[in-house]
Amino acid sequence: MTELLLDLLPWVKAFHIMAVIAWMAGLFYLPRLFVHHVERAPAGSEMSETFKMMEYKLLKVIMNPAMIAAWVLGLGMVLTPGVASLSSDGWLHVKLAAVVAMTAFHMWLAAHRKRLAADGPRVAGRTYRIMNEVPTVLMVVIVIMVVVKPF
Repeated sequence: MTELLLDLLPWVKAFHIMAVIAWMAGLFYLPRLFVHHVERAPAGSEMSETFKMMEYKLLKVIMNPAMIAAWVLGLGMVLTPGVASLSSDGWLHVKLAAVVAMTAFHMWLAAHRKRLAADGPRVAGRTYRIMNEVPTVLMVVIVIMVVVKPF
């Protein structure tokens, strides 16, 4: 079984990277959609309805499946014998913490999408602009942990 897992590892890594790219694209784009939605589309307007549809499809069709695939494939790599050690690789703990934070950010975006879809209270566009930096910071941490493995 271990040999099969190691043989499949390059494929798992490749699909993991593709899933992460799709997920990150959504994490970067959805807050920008929110900025335009709250600043340019009054609740109930045709433009607001267009933004609602775009936000829904981005989250449900691209981001959610990509996040799930990234998690499943990533855990598959971690559980492959000889790839990483949860007991001794400090970089992996930091990376996993950053991925959990990225997942929490994803959930924050999902909650705000629901609020906008219901024409509920709106957050200022500035808030979404600031929050748009969160995935960048987390990406930097994750990439450094995986490539440099500083500890």
